[in-house]
This record gives sequence, structure tokens and C-alpha cells, in this order.
Amino acid sequence: MRGEPRARTPEDRTPLKLTKPKTKAAGIPAVTSSVLHGLKKMGVVKTARTLRMVNQKEGFDCPGCAWPDPEHRTAFEFCENGAKAVADEAMKANVTPEFFAKYSVRELSEMSDYQLNNFGRIASPVILKEGSSHYTKLSWERISIAYDSNSRPFI
Repeated sequence: MRGEPRARTPEDRTPLKLTKPKTKAAGIPAVTSSVLHGLKKMGVVKTARTLRMVNQKEGFDCPGCAWPDPEHRTAFEFCENGAKAVADEAMKANVTPEFFAKYSVRELSEMSDYQLNNFGRIASPVILKEGSSHYTKLSWERISIAYDSNSRPFI
């Protein structure tokens, strides 16, 4: 893989899997599927805590849609796709500086959004220095100093 990073993620040429449409989009199967997405990415405790807060007055809005905010709320004010979005945002997996040392910007640009998402959330700030092929960790202290002095953190 030589050359410049791609400006767009590659096209996904995986054949579509066609199945018979489901006859129901709610109830126990939907709840089960929602919980399984959470368990896989967040674990038991975090799933229970997080899903109880989605679209609640004392919680947070679903990151996946514009679910209306009714005056009366039920315990489950989210859909299956909302549960997937929350699980992605709150997943335990983290992308560390070692990940960025392993993969160049060019290699990352060859990966699909789905692949990149499955590596996890970025655990610390990173920077791509001029002329570099890999992101490197940038400390919060350096960012703070740059912010306070109104300068760029990598100078």
C-alpha cells in the first residue's frame, strides 16, 4: 500500500444477504436483539445502566435518531437501531496509541467505516504530524498548554 491515503472509504462489494421480511418489529425479539448488541459491546452492567437512560428526562438523547420526547416516558424509549448506536458509542473497546503505530493513515483509509468502528473508540488524542504516515499520541497537557497560549499543540 503505497501512495496517498484515500479520500473516501472503499466501496463494500460484499454480496447482499436477502432474507424473508420479519412480520414483527417490536416485542420480545426486538428487546432481545437490542440487549444482545449492548452486551456484546458494553457488558452486562454498562448495558443495563446505559439503555435505561436513553431518551429519558434525566438521561440523554439517542445518538442514532430524532426520537420524539413525549411528556410520559416508558422504560424503553428507543428502537433496536438506537440500542446499536448507543452500544457503539459506549463500547468498552478502545483504540490505543499502539493501534495507530501498527496502522498507517493509508492502511486506515483502505478500511471500511464498519471495520474502523469495530476497533473501538479512540482512547486518547492523536495527531498526524506533517510528513508522517502514522498518527501519534498527543497528551492532554500539551493540548491544554497550546489552548492556553492560543497556539497549535504540535509546534
